Amino acid sequence: MQLGGHLKIAEVFKERLSFSFEVFPPKNDQPMEPLLKTLSELYRFEPDFISCTYGAGGTNKGRSKEVCESVKKSGHEIMTHFTCIGNTRSDIKTIIKEYTDMGVENVLAMRGDFPKGQQGTGGDFDHADKLIAFLKAEFPDVCLAAAGYSEKHILASSFDSDIVHLRSKQDAGAEFIMLQLCHDVDAYSRFAERARRAGVTVPFVIGLMPILVKDPVIRMTIAKGCSIPKELAAIMGKYGDDAESFKKAGIEYTVEQMYRYINAGVNGIHIFTLNKYEDVSKIVLASGIKVQQ
Repeated sequence: MQLGGHLKIAEVFKERLSFSFEVFPPKNDQPMEPLLKTLSELYRFEPDFISCTYGAGGTNKGRSKEVCESVKKSGHEIMTHFTCIGNTRSDIKTIIKEYTDMGVENVLAMRGDFPKGQQGTGGDFDHADKLIAFLKAEFPDVCLAAAGYSEKHILASSFDSDIVHLRSKQDAGAEFIMLQLCHDVDAYSRFAERARRAGVTVPFVIGLMPILVKDPVIRMTIAKGCSIPKELAAIMGKYGDDAESFKKAGIEYTVEQMYRYINAGVNGIHIFTLNKYEDVSKIVLASGIKVQQ
């Protein structure tokens, strides 16, 4: 698990709480330099890994690979996102081989959001558990993560069915769960208890969205079908018209969220950076969990 070597993320949880960041690739007509600058600043915290998304329907896959290659060359660990959308078995083997050839050993395997106007994945797999099982069989040395939802996936018919699907991802070969946006730590605790009762034993990494600008926070939270706890609602009500005061209170709130999640038993903290580093750095330093190298 040396810096610049090879790291399967699942190994980290055996030793410590993991700490990581998420970035997204720039659009095809945008330069890569701003993201590379952000990454160079994030590396100073020596994260256990960086995850890289790509756009809905598989857009920006090429730039995503570019980001993954850059992170690997820097001596840091990368986890790529990969979805069922538009991918045949043959496509999957070709694309994942390209990732593994550049040294990528960690993949977050998801169904993915359907492209606008489309009712299915348009690929050979309709659900993440089948994709995970296929990847496990074809690439047994790759460490696979699955997505989870503390407040239930917005399209799931019930909480119970969502947890059963989570268990099926684990049984298919997922070694840990990347939990998506959730501001409500109590909701996470209830979810974790139910998931453990259902036999989900793998580690949980919580996705943490920094509270920095009111409208994007509301928009992203609602889009995911998540709740806004009363403490966060109070910040929005009190400072909603004062951007500077809102950000200050939001940073304090985000730091407190990190503490609360760790005390609630998560195995890792994963910060959605939105490709920014200044405010994210303030949050990390204020928490005292990591220092800059």
